[in-house]
Amino acid sequence: MINKIITDPDGDVHYYKKGDFHSHLGTIKESDIKPGIVKSHLNKDFIVFNSSFIDDIHEIKRGPAIAHYKDIGLIITTTGLGVGSMVVDAGSGCGNTASYFSRIGCNVTSYELKPDFFNLAKSNIENLNLKVNIKNQDIYSGIDEKDLDLIHLDLLEPWKVIPHAKDSLKSGGFVVCYLPTITQVMEFVKHLDNSFYLWKVSEVLEREWTVDNLKVRPKNQMLGHTVFLVFVRKI
Repeated sequence: MINKIITDPDGDVHYYKKGDFHSHLGTIKESDIKPGIVKSHLNKDFIVFNSSFIDDIHEIKRGPAIAHYKDIGLIITTTGLGVGSMVVDAGSGCGNTASYFSRIGCNVTSYELKPDFFNLAKSNIENLNLKVNIKNQDIYSGIDEKDLDLIHLDLLEPWKVIPHAKDSLKSGGFVVCYLPTITQVMEFVKHLDNSFYLWKVSEVLEREWTVDNLKVRPKNQMLGHTVFLVFVRKI
């Protein structure tokens, strides 16, 4: 687990666990690494923060590409998830998305067919001290859970889950698909029947700004397209 967050004079962020801290801007002894401004042996100022969940999840072991927080945030706010919400997540990957759902108090079951990803997700979620029921099971074959608020699908062919979603979602519940290509979006929407209403299709673009005295402008690089998010509701 991450113990502290250390930012250096260059603006780089370091995830610190234990021992003396070393960088090209100097060394800080372990006993000096406490929240606040700390000087290295080269008299350079570093800023130290206590770590939190967001830092620990940043450092989990990766397998497949993970869902970005900007997209997960839109899923949570659009579907209204909160404490006690019943969620099925499919395509666990490394457990990143299921971890965010669990963190806000949802009751989460995550389906992952591939044994290596199943074991990776299980290990990561245990290390984060979160409660997620992870199943090494093919969601294309069916969903065990009922009366769900959300079914989140990070899958190659999510339209294969539509017949099962119909029986497992509560009225007003959401299916959200996390899809990298517009052709997948089109295929999924084509398979919807009159049990579902297409709520919206969105993508999230994030642009950071530089604010330094009178130098105020958008940063040269931005985080553009990652995926399309398809939101449908059961009627």
